[in-house]
Amino acid sequence: MCLERYLVEQCAPTLASLKTGALFGVIEEDCEEVARQVEHWQSRLAPKGLVLTVLRCRRGRALIYLGRISQLRRDLSRPGAVQLLKRYGYHGGTEGEALEILRERVCRSENFPHEIGLFLGYPLEDVIGFIENAGKNSKCTGYWQVYGDELDAERRFKSYRKCSEVYRRLWNSGRSLQQLTVAA
Repeated sequence: MCLERYLVEQCAPTLASLKTGALFGVIEEDCEEVARQVEHWQSRLAPKGLVLTVLRCRRGRALIYLGRISQLRRDLSRPGAVQLLKRYGYHGGTEGEALEILRERVCRSENFPHEIGLFLGYPLEDVIGFIENAGKNSKCTGYWQVYGDELDAERRFKSYRKCSEVYRRLWNSGRSLQQLTVAA
């Protein structure tokens, strides 16, 4: 497993500070190896304002979260987000405490907790729309299912795709993950 490759390929918009967070899975039987690599990269990314953590590791698959701490703090403290999170057992507190509750919720379920969209930077109206519509009837789908501002979402999807293309190209030409990561 090359965690660096996954980070570049799956998390470029978060590394570039365009998006609050990213979630990706890796296939790896050895959960200790996953934890070791995550800890290694967490120590390198933390000075740039990022958190990298394993949300779940079981049955040969790890689910890993990368997030921008400042953006996560902002997104989780918005008025509508606070109320939504309280409905799902979040008690306010820090973004670190919220990530711990998210980890517990992910580990207890086979499915993703619906509020996870807030940790990924999805608009609140789209997270609520997904919950209320049980994932159906969206206006469009890209990085997430859109129930609100379709034009803004399409613009963001386009910028995320472009960012991912540029990061892959730069990484393949020799740039390191640390060189590609924007500091907060």
